[in-house]
Amino acid sequence: QVQLVESGGGLLQPGGSLRLSCVASGSIFSIYAMGWYRQAPGKERELVATITSGGSTNYADSVKGRFTIFRDKAKNTVYLQMTSLKPEDTAVYYCNADLLTVNGYGRYWGQGTQVTVSS
Repeated sequence: QVQLVESGGGLLQPGGSLRLSCVASGSIFSIYAMGWYRQAPGKERELVATITSGGSTNYADSVKGRFTIFRDKAKNTVYLQMTSLKPEDTAVYYCNADLLTVNGYGRYWGQGTQVTVSS
């Protein structure tokens, strides 16, 4: 079974930096794409950034120039480097992956990691 495990969340002040990581494990044949989403209480989950197996990236307008997504293919790991953090970045951040496994294609989600930006 596929597992996605996030780490790196925490509490920090505005203007700070934080790096999130997500490791995919299990019977994975290939990874089509990985990404990060976030959800604040009472709001819809929104896309933050994605990266394909070929290295193409997409970012939400609200994080462009501040966040960077990158990956380590050998470790099946994706990272989100966050800088110049703002209070409005406060949310639970979820890792996702589009994978090919023994059961076929599927989209998988991690359990989430809390990021809180506050003075």
